[in-house]
Amino acid sequence: MISRPLRCLIAASLSSVLVGTSPINAAPEGFIEGQLKVLSRRPVELAEENPATVTAKNYADYPLIILSQAERKQIARITADADGNYRASLPAGDYILDVEGRVRRRLHVRAQPFTVVPNQTVHVDMTIDAGFGAEATTPQE
Repeated sequence: MISRPLRCLIAASLSSVLVGTSPINAAPEGFIEGQLKVLSRRPVELAEENPATVTAKNYADYPLIILSQAERKQIARITADADGNYRASLPAGDYILDVEGRVRRRLHVRAQPFTVVPNQTVHVDMTIDAGFGAEATTPQE
């Protein structure tokens, strides 16, 4: 039979071991979700001409990046699904949502600052105006 003081010592040791095994980064995360919209201004077509077939944008061509607000370091890279929807989990904090390579590709985008709160979802939509700048890199006929 184990003495009472020894049982208390064992119980205290076990509880400290169990507490010590909890994950180090146990801070609850939050989520960002939203919809990506890509606008493309094309030259106006005359009524007599056959209108171009409208096709869905390939959202994978426009990866989104999440930057830390303080250091402006890339934290994550996300790609919207076929419908333009995206979702990611992040630690609580202040971030900026932007488009990868927007300057080089001459995309008109307004970077969106946002804050993630533990166990909550923040909704941030992103609109890209591909305009004529993005199409200037394709050869003209």
